[in-house]
Amino acid sequence: MPSHAWLRWRYHYPQRAFPYADLVAQNGRRSRDEPEYELLDTGVFDGDRYWIVEADYAKADPDDMCIRVRLTNAGPQTATLHALPTVWLRNTWSWEEGAPRPRLAAVDDATIGIEDSLLLQAAPGPDGSLPPQVYCDNDTNTERLFGSPGSARYPKDGINDHVVHGADTVNPAREGTKAAFWYRVTVPAGQTVHLSLRLAPQAGPAAFGPAFDEVLARREREADEFYAGLAPPGTSAEDAAIMRQAFAGMIWGKQFYHYDVAAWLRGDPAQPPPPPGHRSGRNAGWRHLDASDVMSMPDPWEYPWFAAWDSAFHAVALAHLDPAFAKYQLLLLCREWFQHPNGAIPAYEWAFDDLNPPVQAWAALQVYEIDGRRDKHFLGRIFAKLMLNFTWWVNREDPAGNNVFEGGFLGLDNIGPIDRSHLPEGHVLEQSDATAWMAFYCLNLLEMARELDLDDLVVKFMEHFALISEAMRDRDLWSEEDGFYYDVLRRPDGSATPLRVRSMVGIIPLFATKALREDDFERVRRHCRSRRRPITSAPTGPVSPDRFADVPEEHVVRTDDGERFVAVGVAAHGRVRRILPHLFDEESFLSPYGLRALSRWHAEHPFSIDLAGWTATVGYEPAESSTGMFGGNSNWRGPLWMPLNYLVLRTLEEYDINFGGGVKIEYPTGSGRQQTAGAIAEDLRQRMLSLYRRGPDGRRPAYGWVERLQHDPNWRDHLLFFEYFHGDNGAGLGAMHQTGWTGLLADLVARPVVRQ
Repeated sequence: MPSHAWLRWRYHYPQRAFPYADLVAQNGRRSRDEPEYELLDTGVFDGDRYWIVEADYAKADPDDMCIRVRLTNAGPQTATLHALPTVWLRNTWSWEEGAPRPRLAAVDDATIGIEDSLLLQAAPGPDGSLPPQVYCDNDTNTERLFGSPGSARYPKDGINDHVVHGADTVNPAREGTKAAFWYRVTVPAGQTVHLSLRLAPQAGPAAFGPAFDEVLARREREADEFYAGLAPPGTSAEDAAIMRQAFAGMIWGKQFYHYDVAAWLRGDPAQPPPPPGHRSGRNAGWRHLDASDVMSMPDPWEYPWFAAWDSAFHAVALAHLDPAFAKYQLLLLCREWFQHPNGAIPAYEWAFDDLNPPVQAWAALQVYEIDGRRDKHFLGRIFAKLMLNFTWWVNREDPAGNNVFEGGFLGLDNIGPIDRSHLPEGHVLEQSDATAWMAFYCLNLLEMARELDLDDLVVKFMEHFALISEAMRDRDLWSEEDGFYYDVLRRPDGSATPLRVRSMVGIIPLFATKALREDDFERVRRHCRSRRRPITSAPTGPVSPDRFADVPEEHVVRTDDGERFVAVGVAAHGRVRRILPHLFDEESFLSPYGLRALSRWHAEHPFSIDLAGWTATVGYEPAESSTGMFGGNSNWRGPLWMPLNYLVLRTLEEYDINFGGGVKIEYPTGSGRQQTAGAIAEDLRQRMLSLYRRGPDGRRPAYGWVERLQHDPNWRDHLLFFEYFHGDNGAGLGAMHQTGWTGLLADLVARPVVRQ
């Protein structure tokens, strides 16, 4: 539940030693052409010798948490498990000399006292006895790590060493800054035992018993009712389960995030000083950034830090659950302790100076829409901050002043042949995607200004959009021969080389499209009349500012109720018609599960370029990249990538809503079937959801070749939301513990295509 009144988390623990060494050794030997060696590949779960651990949390009131832990022996024989519900205090005392050290201490045999404010109580175990309490300190074991003595007599691994090895590493005085109840339970094969705990400000005589059980049962019922209300009428049970688990993952992805850049660069006074170059290293230009906030993380297990455009997509899904928190996520990166004084928005922890696509305005409009189009205060707050960011983009990422942008990385990793953020000296890369993102940004800010009745700014963004549109037509970004947009590399000698890679770089210009209603068009026209400045529109081409009637009839679209629109976009009508056959070709971008980020055409037609003494090549790779351009599996967003699939779908949906069913497109390419944009959007939605639906053979495409995930009833219906997906068979890849933007699947169930 978004209120955290009801939470459930499930773990599977092997009954044998965790195979750390095997995982490291096997992955160290594997080449980039082999799949990653995963935990299930080690055989540690063979024979079903593992524990299922489910932890339920239910609030009796805002400060009173009932906790039930269910321990199930999935194995074929009776087994014993050591379960240690643990509480610890965040170590802030190591940062400053003389900082106070908080305290945990035993109140009685059933209760751990947490400072003077909370108590953690434990019920007796299955054998009727209370578990012993074990204590250590939440301090690093510096002797083990660095060979130097530390101040903690019982460092943070003390409980582990005591339980596993019998070491004398827990405090017999039963106090410290980390503590656990030590349950030892023996469970027959296939059986389950329960443990009960309660976290509350004060102990009660009836902390456990029927009232405790009723809190858990009531909160679970309320959660069922809440999610039933989010599923539209007619939603299948399977889609409702996909939606609910995706939403649940978004909630579990919320974490407290603390990063004081200035303090980090200086180093902690109570710790050894950092190396000399540390103060001028990573993020040195962001000393104002001081994060101490609850944030939505891309993946709380593998990527527990924010990324700007990830957060924007997270907000769209979260808006269904908790609109206030979704707005908070969007506003947060624009607050003065995040946004740079020059207007830049931090990209992600590892390099705030990198650029993520500017999707915050689009996301704010989506959240505004999901929340009922009523919170103009939110819209006005974020609009003011995004104006600063837009100006930063114009001043910093268009160095030639020609309205063609050079955003660099922009989250696309090595989807192209070169590292776009680190070019050879003297080379300039004019980017189709960066330029189109800025046109997209213009149109979304225009829409926000229109919603806020800021007429002058509507015109300002319309004119800026016109300049970017003209630049995209006048430069070499468009290939008439291929019918596609490419990046263009300009060399020191002035020559220009298009990087003819058919990727999402050339699809992003489609996003920069909006239908202006007649009254909006007239408003812009009136402001432009005195200057005789044409309003650039596409797919219509240049339009006279004199009268709406001057717009050629074939460029005016009438909806079913007679309302008139003019569509504006960076890609003219003829170019859109050239791009869509690529996008909807099943031998190119269109896969059974959505749209590939890189065209399958490159399997037979790899692209290569000679650059400063070396050759760069791009071929179609449906899963991981075989290059190491960015380290690791550097094509980690993969050929089938949820956020851009989602943007294509919503672009088609908006086009259909605005223009009605009069415009039809061949889909799939070569099929001879003409379909409306809404019908195509619906088909894409079905393809994307089919990643997680069980097919006639009982298999979920996202679980690929992993047989236990496909068929084992203890695993198959507990969904892992992957970072990206195999371009041909849909297998999930990359991070897998709720990668935030894959949570957009929940939005696709809760907010299906409106019109088909």
